Amino acid sequence: MLRTPLIPDPHLSEALGAEVRLKCESLQRTGSFKARGACNFLARLTPEELERGVITYSSGNHAQAVALAAGLRGTSAVVVMPTTAPKVKVEGAERLGARVELAGTTSEHRRARAEETAASEGRVMVPPFDHRWIIAGAATVAHEVFEEWPEVETLVVPIGGGGLASGCAAALRRLKPESRVVGVEPYGAPTMRSALEAGRPLTLEVEGAPDTIADGLAPIRVGDLTHAHAEALLAGVELVGDDEIRRAALHLLERARLVVEFSGAATVAALLAGRVATPGRRTCAVLSGGNMDPVLLSELVGRRGWR
Repeated sequence: MLRTPLIPDPHLSEALGAEVRLKCESLQRTGSFKARGACNFLARLTPEELERGVITYSSGNHAQAVALAAGLRGTSAVVVMPTTAPKVKVEGAERLGARVELAGTTSEHRRARAEETAASEGRVMVPPFDHRWIIAGAATVAHEVFEEWPEVETLVVPIGGGGLASGCAAALRRLKPESRVVGVEPYGAPTMRSALEAGRPLTLEVEGAPDTIADGLAPIRVGDLTHAHAEALLAGVELVGDDEIRRAALHLLERARLVVEFSGAATVAALLAGRVATPGRRTCAVLSGGNMDPVLLSELVGRRGWR
């Protein structure tokens, strides 16, 4: 996997009165941090398991990551994605050699289809987030941040199923116990916030897909393992709105010259909106993915000057 850049954001730093840096997982192989967990998972499979092939379910980024990892390990992959998956993510998985199946609009729809296919074809399931090998792979993001910037005090991480936040929190809190790790979710899919308030994972009651532009942050249930990590290690979970996410993606495009998908821009949205206390703090925002649909990118560019 690539060691992704950790770059300063002078505009955000000036606005917040803090030193802010961006961890650019948007520049990772397949365009997201997901490659870390998928490659770690497949590296631990036995030759017999690899012979059976692998399968996963994903909104898109994990699908591409599993397709990449399968190709590197010389095995076949099936990925189940929602019918609403961005075209760029579907085509990305296919280009990497995966067979793509489309099922429903929620994470539970695609999980059910993946389990059926896994049983009928004998494939090994690669969970998208709730597995220690996946979480361990994601933890390398925080390891790299700390190695390059040991002074970091606050790490802001987007939360979908919680694998990235779990891994980063486990790693950074061990390396620097006094640090804070703050999660960010969209208002339309507050799965981890709801789980923490309830003391257990809950399934969001939604009709169709969750109501957010951040498709990678919209599972309707977090994992049991990721919830346990969040409960023990996160300093909190903040929520952001779709317009705030759009503004953040536009900020990253104009100021940092980075194409970051809406899910990946959620952390910067939380910082710009003042949801995370930063004055005087050395703060790192993880940009989890860069697989922006070209149509959405065009629309975003058309909003230049919109605030």
